[in-house]
Amino acid sequence: MASEVSGVPEVTILLLGDAEVGKSTFLSRLTLGIRTHEDSLPPYDLPVLHDGDQPFTFDIKMYNRPYRFYFYDTASPTNYTLLKPSFIVLCFDITRRSTLYSLRSRWRHMVETHFNYDEELPVMMVGLKRDLRKEWTEQEKQERRLGESIMPQEALGVAQEMRCDRYAECSAVTGELCREVLEDIARTAAKTTTEKGGRSDPGCTIM
Repeated sequence: MASEVSGVPEVTILLLGDAEVGKSTFLSRLTLGIRTHEDSLPPYDLPVLHDGDQPFTFDIKMYNRPYRFYFYDTASPTNYTLLKPSFIVLCFDITRRSTLYSLRSRWRHMVETHFNYDEELPVMMVGLKRDLRKEWTEQEKQERRLGESIMPQEALGVAQEMRCDRYAECSAVTGELCREVLEDIARTAAKTTTEKGGRSDPGCTIM
């Protein structure tokens, strides 16, 4: 839960999702701060993060005051089911349909059973590896078969079905839309420290 030490609000943020969906690369991109797509660095220049160093700490200034965000994911040395996050981010790989279905069948259940201590807990869904998305083939479209890559409107529908507060997607490798996702996460995390909380109005929003 959000806390405050020495006047600086502290927020615990937990990333959930299947292995290899890109959570570590996404957190690595966040360490670079807010950069535009044009400013982004090649993937080999992304900082290397070690799971044993979790939580990854980010100091951000918003609304003319500092905030400290602690990010954990499922590879944390601390059993993630024992954490009490103030904000949960559900992550999936846009190029692997099974990872989206897993959010619906496994990870949302995890949120509802292990993290049901706060009805106002905001939950965001983020699609990763946007740069690798492949358009469905004409044959798939004609046969009305689902391609392996997930399109934005389909992902938004799943997010709405799971009653997530918002949906966004980005590419941590190229930096595309990472600035917008980071800003949205930061705004939501900051709101968890207020009386109103970080939940959005009813209905999932897309960035």
